Amino acid sequence: MARFTALSYNVHECVGLDGKRDPCRIADIVKASGADIVGLQEVHSESDGRVESHQTNYLAACTGLKAVSGCFLQRRNGEFGNTLLTRFRILNVEQFDLTVPRHEPRAATDVDLDVHGEVVRVIVTHLGLSPYERRCQVKKLLAAITEERTRLTMVMCDLNEWWPRGRPLRWMEEHFGKNKLLPTFPAPLPFLCLDRIWVSPPSALVEVAPFRHPLTRIASDHLPLKAVIQTPHPEILG
Repeated sequence: MARFTALSYNVHECVGLDGKRDPCRIADIVKASGADIVGLQEVHSESDGRVESHQTNYLAACTGLKAVSGCFLQRRNGEFGNTLLTRFRILNVEQFDLTVPRHEPRAATDVDLDVHGEVVRVIVTHLGLSPYERRCQVKKLLAAITEERTRLTMVMCDLNEWWPRGRPLRWMEEHFGKNKLLPTFPAPLPFLCLDRIWVSPPSALVEVAPFRHPLTRIASDHLPLKAVIQTPHPEILG
């Protein structure tokens, strides 16, 4: 068994509550967290000649972590989506579509990592704004997760579900077990539990809490969520 840490963070395109686009602040928070695996949502990467504009590459360079880009929306001035940063070896990368017709594109970045000799599946995603959209997306997500190709699966997401007994949340809890209610939005005075880290088997999730740092109140509109995870003992799964 081995322990590692994970951070899930909606970085709001690195635009802080002061209106400044400053990926350096996000990089400082990621480094301060010491997380081994980082799932980021709302990353905007633009190739305009400035290093900091390509947020995926810039954050990887500043933190010394390897990056997996999960772009699902092409914009006139760049690409937008999820990003996975990790210090572990990347074994496999896939992306599956979570787009619901007549809603904006959404996707999940699905990565297998070598974590101290254990293959760990990590999914990073950001669900939609409408209840119907989230219900459809959670069904697709759970259908993909039923392919149990690893002993440990982790989902890092902005669930966008603020209703505690909403069906998307209940369906995720049926598979992963209940999470603590941990407010992460809005960052200065959070009261909505929008961000989640789920782990299967649930016993592998040792601890989870918002990560606080002098910059987290202003660097994004969300607080990051940090978890301590322990790879399961073989006896747990028979």
